[in-house]
Amino acid sequence: MGLERAFADEPAFVPYLAAGDPNYEASLEYVEALARGGADVIELGLPFSEPIAEGKTIQNAIVRSLEAGMTPDRFFEFVEDLDVDVPLVCMTYYNLIYQYGESEGPRPFVEKAAAVGIEGLVVPDLPAEEAGPLRQACDEFGLDLVFIVAPTTKGDRLERMLEQVSGYVYVQARLGVTGAREDVDDATEESLARLSDWDVPKAVGFGIKTGDHAERIVSAGADGVIVGSALVDIVAEGHENGDPVDEVADRLEAKARELKDGALRGASERPQPERT
Repeated sequence: MGLERAFADEPAFVPYLAAGDPNYEASLEYVEALARGGADVIELGLPFSEPIAEGKTIQNAIVRSLEAGMTPDRFFEFVEDLDVDVPLVCMTYYNLIYQYGESEGPRPFVEKAAAVGIEGLVVPDLPAEEAGPLRQACDEFGLDLVFIVAPTTKGDRLERMLEQVSGYVYVQARLGVTGAREDVDDATEESLARLSDWDVPKAVGFGIKTGDHAERIVSAGADGVIVGSALVDIVAEGHENGDPVDEVADRLEAKARELKDGALRGASERPQPERT
């Protein structure tokens, strides 16, 4: 377990793409473009037919990926075929994890994920109260387990997450589902303040679209930014227009660089501790 290292020296840029969107080969190039653009961790979506946390943009990406033939086994092949030197996180839903392999339960999936190079899991529909078996499997095979903390997550549930989270915590910037927005929700700073005592990096996602957004969020205290829909929109537009894969990859790399640079600017604007 070592995703925290991606946040050690500077704010981390954590992009998301659905693996296999719009097809296997193009998706490989798109993920590799994000790494060239400055990604510190990459979240790869393993498509599931009922993505309850996703807005329309990522729902459509999941449909494209499934129609192109993505499955859990194909996903693991995809990870092995990637040529990137950054940690990879699988974001998916618990039914796929639980049902994978010859026996029910999360262990076979986690074992395979670790074997192909996945370093962590994000499972939006798994309550912290029921995460014990997955946490145990992740401990066995050395994977981090990332939880999503919503603006409304408080009390006992927040404490249960704190007891089990590792790698980083995914701080949901606003209520609702994923999707790029034109502004940054004020609830972000409140959520970061609520988690200030957690000894784990805090990465903010949901709605981040521009370098300016990334700058504001990091300056407010985030250790990193998670961006999905703004990148998936670039993939979707390129696919719909029939653009060459290399041109779409260049756009993704440029957007990644914009977002990473914004995060770095945000870090430079934080108040510096007084020297004694």
